[in-house]
Amino acid sequence: MPRDTPVGWREHVADLEALRISLTINRLTLCGYSWGGLLALLYMLEHPERVARLALVSPASPTVAYRRQFDEEFARRMAAPEILRAREELRATGLREKDPAAYQRRAFELSVAGYFRDFRDAKNLTAFRVNARTQQAVWDSLGEYDLRPRLREYAARHPIPETRIIHGTVDPIPIQGSREVAEILSATLIELPVGHCPHVEATEAFVRGLDDFLPKQ
Repeated sequence: MPRDTPVGWREHVADLEALRISLTINRLTLCGYSWGGLLALLYMLEHPERVARLALVSPASPTVAYRRQFDEEFARRMAAPEILRAREELRATGLREKDPAAYQRRAFELSVAGYFRDFRDAKNLTAFRVNARTQQAVWDSLGEYDLRPRLREYAARHPIPETRIIHGTVDPIPIQGSREVAEILSATLIELPVGHCPHVEATEAFVRGLDDFLPKQ
């Protein structure tokens, strides 16, 4: 992707709408995780007539203030002695030279450790890569955002899609944001005693939370 290609939230919403049109779906059921949860809300606000149902899993914060709380909390967790010690131990193993693939896997686990209630559960997360430039461009495009006023206006003017939210009580993303969204949208909020990855940390409870909510086909 060229460096001058816009990758803000509006482009994400436009891409989702283009997919809806291409698939000829009149009204969508959206299930969004993390940034995808916030994207689902943004899409709903831009295209209120096109959303039938929302499932938000560990959604990114609905305000920049909560987003900053996340940044601080995540940094605090990543500086925890047990995580710093694990990083030092990895460096001392010589694994980077002996088995680069195994080293990269362990390095990934430690890079996301702060998202988990127990950082050792990170070994069960499928590895992924985040493009830092793209990520920053998305947050920059949101600016000093606060979706709550727009959500309240939406709730007053439109039929509210049936909404379910799953959020961990130990998620570095403040759960208060999801509690406020749930109140505004009259959503069902399921709070699990996990971090940011309920699908990894509490798989059975996560599946139960969505199985009777999402369409079967």
